[in-house]
Amino acid sequence: MRALPPEAWVSHPNAFEGNTACRLITVDGAENDDVTGRMAMTPHLQATPYIRQVLAHFGVVWGRSRLMRLAPGAKVPEHADMNYHWFTRVRVHIPVLTRPGVKFWCEDECVYMAPGEAWIFDNWRLHRVENDTDEERIHLVADTSGSAAFWNMAMGTPPGQLPQRVGYQPGREVSLALERYNTFRVMPPSELESLLGDLAADLEPTPGAGGSVHDVLRFQSLLRSFCNDWRQLWSLYADSDEGLEQFRYMAQALREVTQAHGERLSMRSNKAPTMRVLMARVGRYLVSEGQTSLTQTAPSPVVASAAATMSTSPAPSAIRRDAPAPAIAPQGIAPVFIIAAPRSGSTLLFETLASTPQWWTVGGEAHWLVEGYEQFAPGTDGLEDNRLDTSHANPELAADMAARLRARLRNPQGEPLPADAGPVRVLEKTPKNALRVPFFASLFPQAKFVFLWRDPWENISSIIDAWESGGWVTYSNMPGWDGDWSLLLPPGWRQLRGRPLADVATFQWNTTNTIALDDLSALPPERWMAVNYTDLTRQPDQVVRRICDFAGIAIDSALQARLSAPLPPSRHTLTKPHPEKWRKNEDIIRNCLNDFSDTWERLKSLR
Repeated sequence: MRALPPEAWVSHPNAFEGNTACRLITVDGAENDDVTGRMAMTPHLQATPYIRQVLAHFGVVWGRSRLMRLAPGAKVPEHADMNYHWFTRVRVHIPVLTRPGVKFWCEDECVYMAPGEAWIFDNWRLHRVENDTDEERIHLVADTSGSAAFWNMAMGTPPGQLPQRVGYQPGREVSLALERYNTFRVMPPSELESLLGDLAADLEPTPGAGGSVHDVLRFQSLLRSFCNDWRQLWSLYADSDEGLEQFRYMAQALREVTQAHGERLSMRSNKAPTMRVLMARVGRYLVSEGQTSLTQTAPSPVVASAAATMSTSPAPSAIRRDAPAPAIAPQGIAPVFIIAAPRSGSTLLFETLASTPQWWTVGGEAHWLVEGYEQFAPGTDGLEDNRLDTSHANPELAADMAARLRARLRNPQGEPLPADAGPVRVLEKTPKNALRVPFFASLFPQAKFVFLWRDPWENISSIIDAWESGGWVTYSNMPGWDGDWSLLLPPGWRQLRGRPLADVATFQWNTTNTIALDDLSALPPERWMAVNYTDLTRQPDQVVRRICDFAGIAIDSALQARLSAPLPPSRHTLTKPHPEKWRKNEDIIRNCLNDFSDTWERLKSLR
């Protein structure tokens, strides 16, 4: 020890005061504290043959190893080792320089590790070290998963078998088995299940954090769902290049999915925060960049049609159109938004799709979902209309909005979403959201959008009828407007003051469709599709099948029953549908033709 140069001793990886280390086995034999990668001896270990002989005597494969030095009067603060590296490894402590005043605590048990002894302990438990002497303490600490012989020796030494002294043998050269493969490019499902299963069995509500048994059960359910979907994806791609983006997406989703419940939970055995353990043990190691794939090449998977019944949507621009999407979804929901101008038939489409129990909905339009937040009410903090973009979105809002949404979800029978339900598909239809596509696309990266558009003559006429009926008032007493306002509030609405109703209706139709087209066109093509209202009414079976294929929904008996007869009028229908009904407003709409002709051409190009 005395022969090591001063520069061999570096600060402890956790920067504990008075703690220094000399690295012996590291990734590539370099000066680092990494635990993943090909291990090799550092020059310091190559220069200390006795240490090599001691390590070789154990007959195990060694991982990261060091000499740990504790200054006089210094301490190692109480902590637990919780990351992936430690789940299958133990640290062997061999005191080199020490005195009886050095105390090693593991929970409430205190021991003195004497020079030349070899110790292991459960470092998942809270432990600490105190050097109450006036001399430095140095331990050789070496990490291993241990062989069968190692664990047989550690767990049950036969009576009468004395410890073996390993003396230095000058000139004796030994070889050490060092870890070469200690992590995977993509964590295999069996290992994931082992890691999460152990974690799930050790959960408890954190005192004073508002947690409950419900949070424990919900968290356990989310972990099971994650394991199931990880195994499904692995069965398609293993760790080949083809599936890497999808695995990355799921890895990123893990924290977001579990955080709401996990933040109120701790580990029963050492009181560590559950989310900290989850990310240290699993989250950071689900996908390890730079690792070698187990498969050099993998055939393209053949995906059965049953994959369409999975309960969420793919990651944006990452998942193949012919591959099933991972069913885990950030915030526990996988929303599909129907994007449409007001009075364009979105209620008919919503009611048709929502007939299957594969969707969860709030039963209708959800104006409260956005405007329930004070900062998003028009007239607040400079917000003059219903337009929202990515600047209004953040992760905290996404989690809170998802929780509010889940609290109101119902199935087609009106039954609420069970508290312990896993991630679910959500169908949402609120015309104002046609002005908020970037906002929702940012909040929910797994969201998809179905854009419904309607002939301007029919649509504008229906908007006029809605205004005249007085049944669609959304805002009253707005500064800069005389009387009530109906339907959505597009940017630029103030310029309409005093204008004829046909101008207002045309502006609503044109602005909404223009903004929606621009916003959707900026998304990856696999995140949205377009549907025409006339096609929906004339060929509902074909249109609905296209949507279901896009959204990953099966045509079940409920949808088949709905499509077996002409679609009924929606609940928001003012008068009986008729293809020529719009003609009563034809003359006043014709005066606005120049205001919507360009948008009309863009829409027709979608068919």
